[in-house]
Amino acid sequence: MKKGKKARLEAKGWKIGSAAEFLSLSPEETAYLEMKLALSRILQERRRRKRLTQHQLARLLRSSQSRVAKMEAGDPSVSLDLLVRSLLVLGTPKESVFRTFPI
Repeated sequence: MKKGKKARLEAKGWKIGSAAEFLSLSPEETAYLEMKLALSRILQERRRRKRLTQHQLARLLRSSQSRVAKMEAGDPSVSLDLLVRSLLVLGTPKESVFRTFPI
């Protein structure tokens, strides 16, 4: 957010903070969500780089287009297992997937 906009909002009584603060997330919950979102972004990037539609990727995964859309959007119903498996199906080296997880 731009500094000027932030200052105007705070002057009017708005409180500015992070999503983790707003949702009262623990550091572990925050890390988990960040990993899922990172995997979702990587999945969408890899799919587009391979010039696949969501429908084509869904066929490779034996899933549905709507499920792929949820995966790419970071939907809470999508498991880490499905995200990782999908990346591997797209030919993503496992080392690249592992780098998403902080150690």
